[in-house]
Amino acid sequence: MLLLGLYMGAVYFSNRHHKHWPLYRSVLWTVGIFLAILSVAGPLAERAHGNFTAHMLGHLLLGMMAPLLMALAAPMTLLLRTLPVKAARRITNILRSTMIRILSDPVTATILNIGGLWLLYTTNLYQIMHHSLFLHVFIHIHVFLAGYLFTISLLYIDPIPHRRSYLYRSIVLVIAVAGHSILSKFIYANPPAGVPADQAQTGSRLMYYGGDLIDVIIIFLLCLHWYRAVRPRKRSAQVTWQNS
Repeated sequence: MLLLGLYMGAVYFSNRHHKHWPLYRSVLWTVGIFLAILSVAGPLAERAHGNFTAHMLGHLLLGMMAPLLMALAAPMTLLLRTLPVKAARRITNILRSTMIRILSDPVTATILNIGGLWLLYTTNLYQIMHHSLFLHVFIHIHVFLAGYLFTISLLYIDPIPHRRSYLYRSIVLVIAVAGHSILSKFIYANPPAGVPADQAQTGSRLMYYGGDLIDVIIIFLLCLHWYRAVRPRKRSAQVTWQNS
């Protein structure tokens, strides 16, 4: 709710002092926040404590869908637009740092995101999480942040000083999708500790097909950006060839 308030406040400031901020980005941010809240509070979150299928639905919302929608809302662009010039330059310098370069690399983001899920569901961590409030909160924060980092490492909606090629990002995305799909099949055959087999099978199917649906959206957007980046160069080449 704090992030929602800050974003809307920044939108109000931007509309008064700069160009009008696109309405659809505000809608994306709001829906993303709502999905994140839905996964950690309310009936779904309560049911997830004892039902693996509900837990997996929360995982898809918190770790995949909400980060995607919030990344498409371009929060960093909005932040840089509303901050004073000196503060915006400080933020830009941080974005150019070596630490951000490492964290924003698609390989690092994939290890934190997909690797974290493998660690959660192939060890006793999932069972322990339900008996420790600190661990429960930490894992949910990690799932969201890792999902958001993974999304922005592949889709450049906001300014990214350390840009990777489309080919590089596409290869990493294929590996990440494979890792997520293999994990869902592993869960189907090897339920996490304390999870009944029927719930594990239903939850793994949800993870497999629901994850694929969200991944298709990411793949489409990445290919669309790639196409738009290459198309002007082809037109220029054609004009040059015709003039010659």
